Amino acid sequence: MVDPAALPRTPAFVLEYDAFLNNLGLIRGIQDRSPCSFLFALKGFAMHRVFPELASAVRGATASSLFELRLADEFFNEVHAYAPVYIPGDFPEIARRSTHVTFNSLTEYERYRRDLSGASPGLRINPEYSTVETDLYNPCIPGSRLGVQAADVKQLPAGIQGLHSHNLCESSAGDLSATLDQIECLYGHLLEEITWINLGGGHLVTRKGYDIALFERRIAAFHEAYPHLDIILEPGAAYVWETGVLIAEVLDIVNSSGIRIAMLDTSFAAHMPDCLEMPYTPRIRGAHSADTIGGDEESGIRYRMGGATCLAGDVAGDYLFPRELKVGDRIVFEDMMHYTMVKTNMFNGIALPEIGIWRENQGYELAASFSYHDYRGRLS
Repeated sequence: MVDPAALPRTPAFVLEYDAFLNNLGLIRGIQDRSPCSFLFALKGFAMHRVFPELASAVRGATASSLFELRLADEFFNEVHAYAPVYIPGDFPEIARRSTHVTFNSLTEYERYRRDLSGASPGLRINPEYSTVETDLYNPCIPGSRLGVQAADVKQLPAGIQGLHSHNLCESSAGDLSATLDQIECLYGHLLEEITWINLGGGHLVTRKGYDIALFERRIAAFHEAYPHLDIILEPGAAYVWETGVLIAEVLDIVNSSGIRIAMLDTSFAAHMPDCLEMPYTPRIRGAHSADTIGGDEESGIRYRMGGATCLAGDVAGDYLFPRELKVGDRIVFEDMMHYTMVKTNMFNGIALPEIGIWRENQGYELAASFSYHDYRGRLS
């Protein structure tokens, strides 16, 4: 477990390397026992310092843009591409670098099918089933722009070799099982005509309590029903679930209408935007969310976390701490590897957090830092 005091500077994203390797080992084991293979999705985590370790544990990677694809191509032998819409000028290189290309619509496939350069073409389907409660993250809401619905694909266009379904988000093995039932119900007439099926992301197989046995039974049963199909999954968060933190420092304590606010050198808007988008309250090491305690002030001293930008809503909390906070204290936000670094921005010109790796037998290693030139270079 990372020692916050060992970091020379904050804020910093820190990958806890030993926990990361444990997740990779678990995923290797599932692949060894099951008739399926895993891809690594760059959209959730793009810390390429550890891509060699990822490449050794999975079949390949999946990319959603030309830049992601170029990065994946440096490390992975097999690269799959999917984007809701392809940029015309990018597509020739995407097709050239990809082993598989999935199209979001029938019209996109018709537009690019002659330019595939040997990549295996697939079609994204909408299983019209999801357990995701937040509309922002639910690909199956009414009017979704993601994937074709069953009513629009009675038969496959000539040349399509695979189907791609993505409807889950940090979901359970039961949700996967129900998804496969729905795919068989809506698209079963197409499964004999394809050679591969990609079940997308959202399979949180490394989360404590995930029913791996159910996952393996359901995948095995699906394989038995369709033994000709290459079954692919591409979770993003599972590889780095509970494998790293964001460490910040308290710069000031503000009292406002009886609320104590710890002003930090990080930002929820700039460095943890999912906290505001989802929204969710990130866990803090050594503290408890006041919501989970029920507001019992005797359980600790209440603080709200305040971000460093001028956005009024750049806050999270409230939290109960066992003691009073003071300037210079370091705050450790848990589980901050997935969908964090890939979403950071420089609103207000705030610097991006450093990126580091913590190894139990070696301590802290700085992997990347950012400067004024990164801010200036991204603007005209």
